[in-house]
This record gives sequence, structure tokens and C-alpha cells, in this order.
Amino acid sequence: MEGEELPGLLVNEIGGLHGILDSHVAFLRKHFYLVTMRELLENRKLVSKKVQAIYLWWHKPVVDRELLQSLPNLKVIANSGVGMDHLDLKLVASFGVKMANAPRAVSSSTADTGMALLLASARRLVEGHHVAIYSGPGHCEANFLGVQVTGATLGIIGMGSIGYKIALRAKAFEMNILYHNRTRRKEQEERAVGATYCERADELLRQADFVMVVVSLTPQTHKLIGKRELELMKPTATLINISRGAVVDQEALAAALRAGVIRAAALDVTYPEPLPRDHALLKLKNVLITPHLGIKTDKATYRITEEAVENIRAALNGLPMPSEVLPG
Repeated sequence: MEGEELPGLLVNEIGGLHGILDSHVAFLRKHFYLVTMRELLENRKLVSKKVQAIYLWWHKPVVDRELLQSLPNLKVIANSGVGMDHLDLKLVASFGVKMANAPRAVSSSTADTGMALLLASARRLVEGHHVAIYSGPGHCEANFLGVQVTGATLGIIGMGSIGYKIALRAKAFEMNILYHNRTRRKEQEERAVGATYCERADELLRQADFVMVVVSLTPQTHKLIGKRELELMKPTATLINISRGAVVDQEALAAALRAGVIRAAALDVTYPEPLPRDHALLKLKNVLITPHLGIKTDKATYRITEEAVENIRAALNGLPMPSEVLPG
């Protein structure tokens, strides 16, 4: 722990698999003294009253009733991402604790990941990499063909800040853009990216060559894409998921990929993460899976920590938080 004139910030650990990044520690220590979960558990009576904020890095530490009850001076929890499905928002709010996420920091890097998955799947880049390394004298068969991206139709389900940035990128690839969202975008925003609104997701699913899912996980979006939705898609279509794994019925997806109901899938998220090693999706050649790389760039992760600090300091000083999340 550091100088006690600074407010205490609880983090899971420093470094390691579930800890804040070492490169962010100096910046955090300018504003807080850091308390790890290990220090809290070892010195609960001494430490608990000093913690005024929690910084969740990749959903850690786990925030439950027991932890909330043990921190009498806790005022705010900042999350290192947009999705808040790992938190019981009503429980946290019942303790008078504010919450914030980091939407401004993650939108561009997540949109980049979505487009990278689309391109990698369409042009079979991972397969091509293995061909280049392991193939014999024949090198690459003439019928090793991908799918054209330019001029194809992209359907975006969820046109928030990330979805809109995906549309901006897709426009540069001269794609036709459809989108479905709870609320329609302004006409000038649609014109800027050449996007057409689909009031019903079914309309989008039937037309799109690529379907990209960019929604938050809520009870309403749990298994939003299931057997029925997959069967509405073209047999030549690709599903891309950069939201949360549980938004897609993975058993239905595996069955659809095996049967050729759709051409392929590209997933940056699964449920759980990682998938069990014997999971059906890991055995299919027409699925590309990455380990939740959405925000994982040096600049994006540092910006997330900056946004978290901005929100925490605002809350501790009684000011409006730029990215406050309210319980539903």
C-alpha cells in the first residue's frame, strides 16, 4: 500500500493473469494507493475502511455481497470495458455504490477486431498461413478461394458506438450496410455511412452476407442468435460475434456450421472463455476463434485505465461521472 493521503483503490492483483497491467501501475499510483485482494484478505480490519473504489480488470475481483459488506467506505466501481453483465447492478446500487464503464476507450479497438475477424474469415487468412508454412511443393491449390468483401452486404445487429464505427470501416470496403437496433439512428448518421435500417432483425438476417453481433448481454439478448435465426441466414453467410459469447446459442451454431446452414463463423467471444477443449466448435474448420482480443491493444487498454480514473475521481469528488452506469 502507498501513501495514505490518497484514496484506496482495490484491484485484483498487479500483473499476472487477472491483474492490472504493470505498465498502468505508475499512472494509477499518481491518484490512488493500490490495495490488492490479497492485501485485503490478509489485513481486512486494517485495510477495508481505506478502500473507496474498485477497479475491475477483466471482471476481477469478483464483486459479491460479502465483498460489498466488507468495504464500508466504498463509493464507486469502475469497469475496464463496456459490458456490465458480470455485475449485479441492483445489488451494487443497494449499497449506495456508483458504477461506471469505459465506452469511449473501447469502441475503436473493438470495431477494428470485428473487421479483422470479418476479413480473416472471408479471405481464409489463418488457413492460408498454415498452407504457406506446412504445404509441400504444390504450395496452394487453385481452388483455395475466399469470399469477396467489397460489394458484399454487412448486417450489423446493435448500432451503438461500436456498431457505428464498424459501419464506418465497412463503408471504406464499399460494403452495403444494413443494421438493426432498438432505436433507429438519425437520418444524417445513416447517410454518413450509407446504412439502411431494418426494423426487424429477420429482414437483416435474410439479406446479409456477413452478420456481425454487437449488443450488450442482457436477459433479452441471451441466445439472441439461435437455431431459428441461423436458418434465416444465407447458406453462404458468415456470423461474427464480438459482443458476449452467451448472445449466441453455441450448440445451435456448431450444428449449423456442421450442416452447412451457414458458411462460417468468426468469434472473439465464447461462453465460457476459454471453451472446454472438447467443445464442438473447436473441432470445426469453418470457425475462427480468438481469445477475446477486442480491446487488447496498448493504447486502448491504457485509455481504459485513464477513463476509469476519470470516472472514479469524479465520483469521489461528488461530480457527475462521464460514463456512469445505472441499474436497469
